Amino acid sequence: MRAGSRHGWAQALVTVLAGLLAMAVVAVLGLWAAGAGDLPDGSFGPIVAATVVTAVGGTVKLTGSAGDLASTQAGLTVIPLSVTLTGALVLAWGFLRPLRHRAVAGAAELAGWAGRVAALWLIALIGLTLAARHTFDIPLGDDDTLAELGDLFGASPEVGFTTDVPLSVFVGVVWLAGVLVVTLLVSRGAPLPAGLLRFQTSVRPAAFAMVALLLVCVVIGVIVALVVAATKGHARETFAVILLGIPNLVWLALTIGLGATWNGRVEGPFGLPMPHVLDEVLRTPDVSELNLRTLAEHDGRVWWLLVVDVVLLLAAGFVMAARSPARVRAWQHAVHMALALMLTVFMICLVGRISAHFGLSVLGIGDLGGGLGGELFLRPRLWGAVGLAVPWGLAAGFAGALLARRVRRRGEVRTGGGS
Repeated sequence: MRAGSRHGWAQALVTVLAGLLAMAVVAVLGLWAAGAGDLPDGSFGPIVAATVVTAVGGTVKLTGSAGDLASTQAGLTVIPLSVTLTGALVLAWGFLRPLRHRAVAGAAELAGWAGRVAALWLIALIGLTLAARHTFDIPLGDDDTLAELGDLFGASPEVGFTTDVPLSVFVGVVWLAGVLVVTLLVSRGAPLPAGLLRFQTSVRPAAFAMVALLLVCVVIGVIVALVVAATKGHARETFAVILLGIPNLVWLALTIGLGATWNGRVEGPFGLPMPHVLDEVLRTPDVSELNLRTLAEHDGRVWWLLVVDVVLLLAAGFVMAARSPARVRAWQHAVHMALALMLTVFMICLVGRISAHFGLSVLGIGDLGGGLGGELFLRPRLWGAVGLAVPWGLAAGFAGALLARRVRRRGEVRTGGGS
């Protein structure tokens, strides 16, 4: 009863509302910076709701109509990871707050607390998915003749969006479960059931190191973006990228620095906001490869990604070893780091995919409107990227363990080999 009073329904409601409010604020500011505030017909609110839904993995469907003689095709798949990360951090903080200063918690207690948060989150998700729907009229360019023909044939195009409510709600609850599990894995102070305490030596330091690695990448990306905004202008567009998709870019860069290859193409009015070199590599007639080699052909400075990855992974390996008991051997650190980095790269590849297309045709003939059609997609060579994480993780984990030998750690300090 006393445990329930520490984390009951009121605390769960505060946690859920704080997470949603933080995500909504970031989405509002990012969309405003991107120019969505100028869209007509009271569409800004539904777009904010749709952005939050997609941030937790929900599905937003694009719909189109262009009269009896015309047809439209549209699709969009992208996760605004700045909004996602903000919500995850706030929810994690709210989830851990009632559990602090505890060494052990019963499985039933943790399940009850998580269940309260999940139940309220489910209700909130249903409301968001129902609110995330709207329809826009699309002008047929500046050509008056084209517009008159569109009216004559009833081919004035409309495009809108709606949500797949059951799928979005299901995926959103799974996303929340993942956030809560990772929160328990990362936080050294979070209590675990007694039966799981034996796993914290191998799992928690590696999980913390990977989360720290991802967050440091985001901080570096924000700093670089602010410097670009201050020196080269385009401040509003840069802030839109920071507030909506800076993790999309920096985590992509992390995998590319490891040697991974992504396939993609940019066509028509679509484009990747920054850096411009991505758009240059991908705007080709055929599917392009995005990796260190192809990027270096346009800008040799991208080789610095390799250097940055080396430094960051060494630091992550050191942090993992420093947070581990002294009895853990160097080869064990290497294995733990390799497995953790594999899962991290796998996650980046899943959430970093981008796909967008729009097309309008009349009587089945081509795109109408001088550039209304376009396509953008970016997807990883998944297993190649995950495979590359293994040698990187083994090397960084072993080197980090050696660097951390002089650091005072928990447990007995071995004076012998220990590696």
